[in-house]
Formats: sequence, C-alpha cells, structure tokens
Amino acid sequence: MIDAIKFIDYVNFIKEALLNKGVADFWAETINLVIVLFLITSVAYLLDRVLRKIIIKAFDVFSVKTTTTFDDFLVQSKFSRYFAHIIPLLFLKGLVPLVLADFPYLLKIFNDIINIYAVVLFVKIIRSFVRSTQRYLRTKERYKDKPLESYAQVVMIFLWGLSSFFIVYQITGQDILSFATLGAASAVILLIFKDTILGFVASIQVSVNDIVRIGDWIVYTKFGADGTVTDINLATVRVQNWDNTFTTIPTYSLISDSFQNWRGMQESGGRRIKRAVLIKQSSIKFLTTKEIDNLKKIHLVTEYLDRKYNEITEHNKKIGADKSVLINGRNLTNFGVFRKYLDAYLAQNSNVSKELFSMVRQLAPTSKGIPLEIYCFSSNKEWANYEAIMSDIFDHIIAAIPYFDLEFFEEPTGKDLSTFVKQIKK
Repeated sequence: MIDAIKFIDYVNFIKEALLNKGVADFWAETINLVIVLFLITSVAYLLDRVLRKIIIKAFDVFSVKTTTTFDDFLVQSKFSRYFAHIIPLLFLKGLVPLVLADFPYLLKIFNDIINIYAVVLFVKIIRSFVRSTQRYLRTKERYKDKPLESYAQVVMIFLWGLSSFFIVYQITGQDILSFATLGAASAVILLIFKDTILGFVASIQVSVNDIVRIGDWIVYTKFGADGTVTDINLATVRVQNWDNTFTTIPTYSLISDSFQNWRGMQESGGRRIKRAVLIKQSSIKFLTTKEIDNLKKIHLVTEYLDRKYNEITEHNKKIGADKSVLINGRNLTNFGVFRKYLDAYLAQNSNVSKELFSMVRQLAPTSKGIPLEIYCFSSNKEWANYEAIMSDIFDHIIAAIPYFDLEFFEEPTGKDLSTFVKQIKK
C-alpha cells in the first residue's frame, strides 16, 4: 500500500507542477494523465522489445543444446515470442489501474481491453504449443498416419469458443450461461459453422473407427480422387492423385458416402490379379491320343496327363465306351488341359503369392468367346512391379495358347475385312 501511495505521488508530480503554474485543475489533470500513460506505455513497449529478444535468443540457444526436437518446433511456432508478451502485460496490469484510479470509466475500458488481450494471448500461446506438439508427434512412426491436425483443430475450436464467450461477457457484462443467450448463440453457431460441426463429428468417427489414415490409397469416384491421403483435418481430406494433382474431399462425406480404401491390400501378403482372356469357342476340342502324347512334352502338365489319361482309359473300358467316336465316354479337352497348365504355371511362379488364394477359372460364355480368368495375388504390391508381374503372366499365356491349339477371340479389323473381300473376289 505504501508503494502504491508513493507511486501515486510520483504520478501526480506533473499535475502539481502545472497547478503551481496556474493551469486549470481539469487541464492539469488531463495533461498529467496523458503524459503518465504515454510514459508507462513507452516503458512497456521497450520492455516488451528487450524481453522478446532476450527470451527468444535464450530459447534458441536452449533448443540447440537439447537432444529433443520438441523445443525446435516450439521455436518454429513462435512460442517464445508469445510468451515474452506476458511480463509487459503484467506490468501494464499492475501500474495503469493506479493511474486511472480517479477515472472509473477509463479504468473499465482499460480492464476490458487488457483482459481481452490476455485471453487472446493465452489462446495464441496454447495454439503455438498445440501446433508444436502436432509437428513433433508427426515425426514419430506411431503417429504418422493419425489425423493429428483434426485433433489440434478440435482443441483450438474449444479454446476459441470459451474465449469468445469470455470476451462477449467482458464487453457486454451479460450472463453468457443464461438459457436465452445460450439458445441464441447455439442457433448462430449451428448456422455459421454447419460444415465445421459436420467435419468435427466426421473426423472423430474417422479416427475412432479407423476409416482413413494419412498415407492410405483411396479411390473416391464421386470427387475424382484416386491417390494417397496426405492430410486430414476438420473440413477436408486432401488426396494427392497419381498424376500429382490434388483433390479435396469434405471430411463428413467419408462417413456419408462410399469409397474404396486400398489399405487392406497394402497390409496383406499380396496384391490381387484378376483378369480374363477371351478364347474362341470353335477352337475348343476333344484331344486324341496322339495329341495327348504331344502335350506330354510340356513339363508342367506331363504328370497330370499321365494320371488323367490312365484314369479316363480305365473308366471308358469299365463302361464299354466306343472310342471309335471320340465323344463317347470321358475325354480330355485342350481347354481343360490348358487350365491345368496355367494352374501349374502360377504355382511355380515365384512372383505369385503362395499364401493367398489362386485359381484359373472359366466364366460364362459370351458373344465374344469364353472368358478364361486368372485370379491370384502378386507377392510384390508396388504398382510398377505389380503391373510388370501381371504383364509377364499374360505375355506367357498369350504365347502359350497356340501350343494347345486354342485361339483368342478378336474383333475383325479393317485389314481383316479387306483381306476377306479380296478372297471373295478371287
């Protein structure tokens, strides 16, 4: 109290001097107030500049000497700069009310301004800390695929919401917890921040249900997205497409619409190959004994043909089948042998996963031939390697088909039609 009285005496020194010079009381008091406020503000400004440089420099030196990288991110997010404003703020908070003790109206305005500034400064300090934490956790393998930005935004929305209520109360003096005030505020918030609220709810569901992670490959046809998720926040999910363009998707659409996430494939033992070739139906036939003997020269089906031929021969003898007509009894077909060949080929192919399901199957005949589908999994999941493995498999299939007297179905080209017309003319 004594210190405060002494300070007031020092503050009123200019006023007393002016009064002794014959200046009117009002003007002496006004000039004294302006000069004192100017001096206090100037000291606070200089104090802020000096402390800011000292604290920032000290923090930079400290961050270099420590082994952790967290303080480096604090430096990047200007945490020390915001923290340095606290002491000048306390300086003003302590001295100015003493100067304005006889001016209640100005004192209230000052208190409102300083309290609002303190709230904003507090939020900025917390925001800097949250951003630093987010960037630090992003360097950890465990958190690389987590939507950390969404969590950070949730925290900041909560803080800004609380600070907004406090600021409104500080300015208006109205009870912000009354039902009428809360109802009106809720209506405005729901109207203005509809997308943010939807994104907030969606980001929680996306995180809790582990629907999408950063680094996932997703395909979202509705928005033209086909690539890797690079960022997840409250409002949008950012996808870098394979052509290096970017697509932004509303976060709430991830729980309201359907999309494809390839994470399961990436985490599995292989990447699926599912493709068919069309076989010309007229090229499928029963095999004669001579043709079977020729096919036995193909190593991958030699054992199968020996076993199957003996089995079929015994069966035909048992039922007395007349084999002068090939269709009688049981028979091997070139198409069936070819399927067995492809089964054996996939089984011995080192690029095809042996732990996952594999088969060669015949689909329903179409007007363009009989689809022969290869269903297996590439052991290498990288896109370029996967495409190369699949191409090698089908290169081999295309080259192997003539050995079984089978033909592909192909649409006639202009050259084919031209050759056909010339043959007719001859």
